[in-house]
Amino acid sequence: MTTVSNAAVKSESTRITRIQNHFGFSNIPHIRYYYAFLCFVYIMTVLGNGFLLSVIWLVKTLHTPKYMIVFNMALTDLCGSTALIPKLLDTFLFDRRYIIYEACLSYMFFVIFFASVQSWTLVTMAYDRLIAICFPLRYHSIVTEQSITTILLFLWIFLVSVIATMVGLINRLSFCRSLVVKGFFCDHGPVYRLACNDTTLNYNMASALVAILIIIPLIFIIATYVCIFIALSRTTSREERLRALKTCTSHLILVVMFFLPIGITNIAARASYIDPNARMINSALTHTIPALLDPIVYALKTEEVMNAVKKLCKRIYLNLVLCFLKASKCLRN
Repeated sequence: MTTVSNAAVKSESTRITRIQNHFGFSNIPHIRYYYAFLCFVYIMTVLGNGFLLSVIWLVKTLHTPKYMIVFNMALTDLCGSTALIPKLLDTFLFDRRYIIYEACLSYMFFVIFFASVQSWTLVTMAYDRLIAICFPLRYHSIVTEQSITTILLFLWIFLVSVIATMVGLINRLSFCRSLVVKGFFCDHGPVYRLACNDTTLNYNMASALVAILIIIPLIFIIATYVCIFIALSRTTSREERLRALKTCTSHLILVVMFFLPIGITNIAARASYIDPNARMINSALTHTIPALLDPIVYALKTEEVMNAVKKLCKRIYLNLVLCFLKASKCLRN
């Protein structure tokens, strides 16, 4: 849990926050192994999502609306992990407890923003599956590159506006007491609760964020799958039902990996007391593990991606062979 001491200064020219480790990640034996694990998670997240982005970019058969959404998911997974893990390790592993006030707000913005984009990208994936299963004959006329680009661009602009407004409202607050941020990063809730003046507006924005990040996307996804199951129930062939459901498997796994840990963490935190260290570790894993597993799910569970990887490997192998033959010919001459 990150904390801020009375050393924090807020003036017209500068605002400095001192982050201390009073509660979170304290008195845990062999905690450095956990930091090493987070470092491993980050490296594998970068490699996995970087690989998936490269495959989609290089293989033309994946230049479809569906894989535009997957590309967006991999990009936000990569950016979200990069926004969170390096700074977390820098703060706790290397014991660098100071952060500029503006940097704290930037940290808050990027972590929450990319988490929000991940959530709504899952909604866009659900929309893609809905059209593919319920309106198969009209799929290619409805789900086009232009329509998906418009949807994703709208999501990015809308979420940037909402998150920037929420973070910007922190500037109206006065921090005159001890500033102890009870979280593993500059999270919105722990920061605004430190203020001395009225935080009603910030509380309302935090509630709106929960709705935007978790509740509304989950309602959309559940409604989508209700429609899908109704459509499939009218299909007479069992094989057709299974074939259609198989196309949803990867998306359902991603939905469970993203929403289930967040839901359990929030419900447990409100229902009973959780040891700060356990809550910190669970929250950190909730923010990092889905981004690690997403590319693995799509690489292993999607036949199109596996075929694209094989084609890419074959192309690279042939190019290497041709380069080797050309080099050998030049040496002989």
